[in-house]
Amino acid sequence: MEKRKLGFWEIWNMSFGFLGIQMGFALQNANASRILQIFGADVHELSWFWIIAPLMGLIVQPIIGHYSDNTWGRFGRRKPYFLAGALLASIGLILMPQAEIFIAFMPALWVGAGMLMIMDASFNVAMEPFRALVGDNLRADQHTLGFSVQTALIGIGAVVGSWLPYVLNKWFGISNLATETSAIPQNLIYSFIIGALILVGSILITIFTTKEYSPEELSKFNDEKQHKEAVGEKEKEAKLSDIFTDFAKMPETMRQLSWVQFFSWFGLFGMWVFSTPAIAQHIYGLSINDTKSAEFQSAGDWVGIIFGVYNLVSAIVAFALPYIAKQIGRRKTHALSLVLGGIGLISMYFMPNKEALIFSMILVGFAWASILAMPYAILAGSIHPKKMGVYMGIFNFFIVIPQIVNALIGGPLVKYVYGDHAIYAIVMSGISFLIAAFLVIKVKDNVDTK
Repeated sequence: MEKRKLGFWEIWNMSFGFLGIQMGFALQNANASRILQIFGADVHELSWFWIIAPLMGLIVQPIIGHYSDNTWGRFGRRKPYFLAGALLASIGLILMPQAEIFIAFMPALWVGAGMLMIMDASFNVAMEPFRALVGDNLRADQHTLGFSVQTALIGIGAVVGSWLPYVLNKWFGISNLATETSAIPQNLIYSFIIGALILVGSILITIFTTKEYSPEELSKFNDEKQHKEAVGEKEKEAKLSDIFTDFAKMPETMRQLSWVQFFSWFGLFGMWVFSTPAIAQHIYGLSINDTKSAEFQSAGDWVGIIFGVYNLVSAIVAFALPYIAKQIGRRKTHALSLVLGGIGLISMYFMPNKEALIFSMILVGFAWASILAMPYAILAGSIHPKKMGVYMGIFNFFIVIPQIVNALIGGPLVKYVYGDHAIYAIVMSGISFLIAAFLVIKVKDNVDTK
């Protein structure tokens, strides 16, 4: 038996929750450093707070993935998990910029950091079963369409989330300055509340419009029979010692890609953490200790704008990547994209004004689109199908480990090596992209011979 072929709008509704999840991620990525600085975090401490994000991904995703594989109840298989994740994430979104209301119990900075942890854990709870839902419901011949729709919704959500604080201030006149009752500007507070509402609303659209196959139905499909065999092998080997064994026996291509991933995600983490202080200092001419002025708030709003630019570009470029890879090969496509991203980040040092940073982020958008696609396309051709789940899980290590490394050393580098000039952390991120581009050329691709 084959799964029912879904129409475009069915696929759209099934993936619609990604819009809300990515909107929440975008609000966090563009504004968490700004909020933590307002609450009193020094620039060189920011990366230590941000270590929460990769740690949550490392811990939560495998656990939630395992339990959602083995869950079925009156509310479905995947739905309970991404609904619970959305509700918890929405609480974190609402309370993080309003952490001052808990100041009687503990410092606002620590409450804000705690809300950041809740958001990261909850986003991961929602993301893992959401990805699995697409695989559960779509036939093999619809996977390309499904992931294309998913990419588009992720891009839309990221753009809306990144631009929302700026739009509320410039278009609707909501203040981006601190008030007597709150150090966090009203446009930022309202943005996070709106993000929380859209997150829950988009998830509910998916829940009420999408039907999940029951275990009995899934067992009748040919592709699910093959999947069951693969999962059965993975569950049989799901011991800690076997994970280390698989890690030691990873394919050569995966081992080579691990270094590409390390430098790619080391660079991305540096960009996410240090863009706000870097732009506030280097472009707006503010001091390292200025986290309250109107100019600092404007700098924070502008970071949201340019982050929205790279997400918008990545959503467009993602559709062109398969064609480009067909012409010049996957390794060269990824290398070229990383070079463009590296140039974009390094160019931020030389830009004369905030508007010129848009050009920098356009180039970063090429790298972001390729980082989300090309390494996985190259990896898939080197892994035995029955080991796909195991090695995709291990491959996630090379995303979170470089972020943890940057989180530990990024702050001290800014303080002791860069002389509290955060712009050099952005330049280092660009250099990291260029190193990744050099390394990807040396990767063995079993399919790509160009």
